Amino acid sequence: MSFQQRTVFITGASRGIGKAIALHLASKGANIIIAAKSIEEDPRLGGTIFSTAEEVEAAGGKALPVQVDIRDEAQIANAVAMGVAKFGGIDIVINNASAIQLTNTEQTPAKRFDLLYNINVRGTFLVTQHCIPYLKKGNNPHILTLSPPINLDPRWFSPHIAYTISKYNMSMLALGWAEELAPYHIASNALWPVTTIGTAAVKNLLGGDALVNKSRSPEILADAATHILQQPSSTYTGHTFTDEEVLQAAGITNFDKYAIVPGAQLQKDLFL
Repeated sequence: MSFQQRTVFITGASRGIGKAIALHLASKGANIIIAAKSIEEDPRLGGTIFSTAEEVEAAGGKALPVQVDIRDEAQIANAVAMGVAKFGGIDIVINNASAIQLTNTEQTPAKRFDLLYNINVRGTFLVTQHCIPYLKKGNNPHILTLSPPINLDPRWFSPHIAYTISKYNMSMLALGWAEELAPYHIASNALWPVTTIGTAAVKNLLGGDALVNKSRSPEILADAATHILQQPSSTYTGHTFTDEEVLQAAGITNFDKYAIVPGAQLQKDLFL
């Protein structure tokens, strides 16, 4: 399935994984609605909706940068309306924007708990809700949510229960939409990396160079997402995939090229 003239709404696409997916799809001719908050560069994280738009255009796609805080439903509705006005519809939604807070119950302030739920759960729900009317008319329509397989081992809850349940909520949304939207042939899947991904956020907010050096590049998720979004939306739905299993199904078994440091021992990601 070609990406020419297909329109992709990506949250959190100004940097990191979202940006990598945007550029990969743009290189195949997609229209990209870059829905993210950053209009001024954060020196710790880099990237804005405008710099990403320039790169999308340079890669061969068409871009629409729209400032969106997905905690604000009016901003979501405005971004969707602007995207539809420019490109004529929406064929793919990628729920990439997410907040992280790796603290236990006593160390998680109410405002951080609310942030996790307002972005990861409520924001993902509302972005998808506002896009569904256009997905119903879309070309091979897909919803792809960046969230993990649901692993109920208590060790994934005890260190950071608020974050864990917010990410599992995203996966439950993805699975629920697969069933709810099946009559409209809209696919819904989740995707999660087997290893940590070496983004600026991982470096500057989580684990520094030491963690980055044990990580893979965001391109592994871009390649996996592209493979998923090429599949028939009527049948390729209802999965919580890892990047490795998607690529293995596509015939790729050697992942060495994705390592930030060739030959390094890699850090397995959460929830696996």
